[in-house]
Parts: sequence; structure tokens; C-alpha cells
Amino acid sequence: MISRKFSQRNPWSFNRWWRFVCSATVPPSMVSGAAAGRTNLEVGSVSRAQDGIFKNPRSLFFPKNRCQESSWRIPQGIKRCNFTTQTMVDVPINGVVDVPLAQTGEGIAECELLKWFVQEGEEVEEFQPLCEVQSDKATIEITSRYRGRVSEVLHVPGNIVKVGETLLKMVVDDTAFSNQSSEASEVIKAQDSNISELKDADSGLRKPKVGGVLSTPAVRNFAKQLGVNIEDVHGTGEEGRVLKEDILNYAARVGVLKENLASVNSFSADQILEGDQIFPSSSSTYGWEFEDRTIPLRGFQRAMFKSMTLAAKIPHFHYVDEINCDALVELKASFQKENSNSGLKYTFLPVLIKSLSMALSKYPMLNSSFSEELQEVTLKGSHNIGIAMATPHGLVVPNIKKVQSLSIMEVTKELARLQELALANKLSSDDISGGTISLSNIGAIGGKFGSPLINVPEVSIIAMGRIQKTPQFDEDGNVYPASIMTVNIGADHRVLDGATVAKFCNEWKLFIEKPELLMLRMR
Repeated sequence: MISRKFSQRNPWSFNRWWRFVCSATVPPSMVSGAAAGRTNLEVGSVSRAQDGIFKNPRSLFFPKNRCQESSWRIPQGIKRCNFTTQTMVDVPINGVVDVPLAQTGEGIAECELLKWFVQEGEEVEEFQPLCEVQSDKATIEITSRYRGRVSEVLHVPGNIVKVGETLLKMVVDDTAFSNQSSEASEVIKAQDSNISELKDADSGLRKPKVGGVLSTPAVRNFAKQLGVNIEDVHGTGEEGRVLKEDILNYAARVGVLKENLASVNSFSADQILEGDQIFPSSSSTYGWEFEDRTIPLRGFQRAMFKSMTLAAKIPHFHYVDEINCDALVELKASFQKENSNSGLKYTFLPVLIKSLSMALSKYPMLNSSFSEELQEVTLKGSHNIGIAMATPHGLVVPNIKKVQSLSIMEVTKELARLQELALANKLSSDDISGGTISLSNIGAIGGKFGSPLINVPEVSIIAMGRIQKTPQFDEDGNVYPASIMTVNIGADHRVLDGATVAKFCNEWKLFIEKPELLMLRMR
């Protein structure tokens, strides 16, 4: 449906409005009475009671009553909406449509724009990728719903775009719309002209700017460096966009620029205006001077900030133990020897994941989530084991779904798939969401063990250190070498007690030290 606002005739109140709604597929015609009849609309007029506001009455459309026995008009002072059952289509105004950032997932309010696949003036086909954005959970490609030409790109890579905000404007191909849609475009254009005149008649009715000040990240950073509140600056660019010249003029007017220039004598006005990089002169006493850099948190780093902020409020309990991995080392060597797939590499992790799932079957409390508001614990039916992965884009924890129903081979393949997508920053929201317990394999990088923080709303997380040869004593006091791995289990002490965590760790330890028991109990 397309809704248009019109001022109603009301001598005592200028600020009251009523709405008129028409179908986008079968619009009324301003010149053809037949078209108005088809859509059950008639031409009417409205004018102001106040003198001097409008010279001529404005022609509008009033809905006709389908019942011939009575005739009605919308009463003054009453708001009313009328709808049709016809399907709505997006009708471009003057052939230009806005392409907004769609909802990319539950609870996602904004995304970072990573890169554009198109440029201004470029022809775009339907379903062609336009850009790539990253939320707190995943990286998504935004595709085009239309066929046409890119008219204007409103954001640059690195911008934070809110859901529903316009990414770009497109001039839509005329052949993509029917003749009825073309007629609707003309009608709506004429109605918009009337609306703009109504708005100009009373400045108090003008819509406020939505989304704050328009400016690029570079201009915002420039204002921040000068200590200028960008909200106070009047923009002279298109649609009120604040430019660097506006910041510079405002700073000079209020005296901020003079103070900054006095403190940094090496900066010239031209260099500040153009944004050139300035390298300070070396100091004979202290050598080279280096400047600080401010790096905003983006993507997975922002998700880690939110998650760890919540985790810091949880009372953690840590349980540390050592596991003999001699049998695990032999099993891995056997798997790799018999491996016929050169593209598949066996590691310790798939066996550790599968044995963890077997232990969770006996102690399901560690495979649960906790609701602080309801004070309820939900025991998860699926073992969706998350694996913490360090990527160039930040820490991310994708999870392997339903591990209890997978073989070690299937776990190995799924782990390889997730690792490949994580490195390419192509993980989907489904890959990241729904985890029930997390593993942090810090030993793959180095270190004996770590003290992990829980991935909310989970109640447990395990950090595994490096497997290394250490001297051990047998029952007779003889020294022998053993492959030892140190594990640290972090648990939510509001839900899990020490005895439960210790028993769970013993069960998991048994499957790792004696893989034959793991094979025996696997389904």
C-alpha cells in the first residue's frame, strides 16, 4: 500500500492530518475519469480557511462508497485509512528507488559495510550482489531486487549502517514495471508536489532529519580530532551533509582551530583541509616520535566485546586437570596413515570433540543454557559444540551441529568446512548461532592452558593446552615419558557445582585416554 498525507480543511487547527491510501498497482488517473472510476475514486478539493496560505484549492482524491444507498465523506478531525487487497509493488518516484539494508538476522540492528561490488553509474541486474556487510554474527551479501543503474552510493566501506537505512539509490529499468505502475508513478509525483507545498506552508510541520548528521567517517574523525561536536555544525553539502570545510569554518568561528593550530605548529590549513598525512620531525633527544591510532571495533570484535562484557558478570568456577594423550597420538597417526583423501587432514580435535559429546550424554547439565530473568536452566537436546577460531577478522566461535549423531569422519569434514569459511570471513549466521558448549584450543598456538570465559548463554567452556612430552611416574616409581594435555573447564557456578564438573571431566578423560571405550559406546 502507498499512503499519502494531506492537510484537511479545518479552520481551527492547522496541524491535523488525514490519510489517503491507494493501490500502487491500479492508481487513479488525474486526467481520466474512467481510471478514477476503476479504482472507486473521485476527484475532490481541499483548501485552507486561513487567508493568504493558498491561492487555489488543491485537487485531491476521495474514496467513493461502494454502497450506492449512502454517500459519505471522511469527517473533519477523524483519521481514517483505506486498504485494498491488491498486491503492493515498489513504485519508483521519478524512476529512482532506495535500496535499504534489510534485516540480516534476529536481534541485528546494524551492520558494518565491508565492500561494494558496484559503482555509481554501473548497470545492475536483478539478484546481482551489491555489497558485503558484516553483523555481529555473520558476513552477508546484499543483492539487488531490481534491474537498473546505480544512481548514488550513500555509504563507504567501514560505515556502520542501521537496518532499514538506505544503502544506495537506483534508477530502475522502465521495462521492469507495467504500464499501470508508470501511471501510478505520475500520479504519486503530482501528489508529492502538492504535499511539498503543504509542508512549505508551515515550517512547523516539516519532518525532522532522521539518523543524525550526514557525514563521512573521515569527516567525523576530523571533527573529533579538533574537539568539535559535529551535531553543532551546519552542513552545506547535499541534503545537509557536513563537509570538512564546514568543520574547518565552524572551528575557526568558535576559536577551536586557533587553539589546535597553536599547539601543532607543523600543521597548515591546507593540510588539515585535504587530510594529508603528517610525519612529525624527529627529536634529537628522544629519536623518532610516533602517533597514536584509534581503531574502532568492528564485526567479530564488537561481538566479542558484548559477549565478554556479559561473561564478566558471571561467577566463574575453574577446574584444571591433566590428560594422558598417548593413545590419542597413536590413533591420530593411524588415521592419517590410512587417509586416502589428500585434501582432508586429521588432527586431535575431532576425536576430542566426539569424546566430549559422549561425556555430555552422561552429564547433560554442562550442555545447557541459563536464563537469569526466569532463573531456569534449559538442557539442550543437541550437542552443538562451538570451536573458538582466531581469524584475521577477530575471534569467532562457529559450532558443529548435533555432534552426538556424527561420526569422527563427519566431524573432521565439518570442522574443516568451518575453518575454511572462518578464514574467508564467510560464516553464515546459522554456523555461529545455536552453540551449547565451547572448546578453545589455545594449545594450537601455544601455552599449557588458559582460563576461558563462558560464551553466554552457555554454562561451560573448555580451554585445552598444548600436548607435550613430560616425565611421569608409574606405580613402581619408574619414570616414563607421556604426552600430557592440560585442560581448564570454566563453569557458571550459579548452575554447576565443583563435583559435577569434576565427574564430567573424569568421564571425558576416560574416553581420551582409552579410545577403545569411545569406539565401543559410539552408535
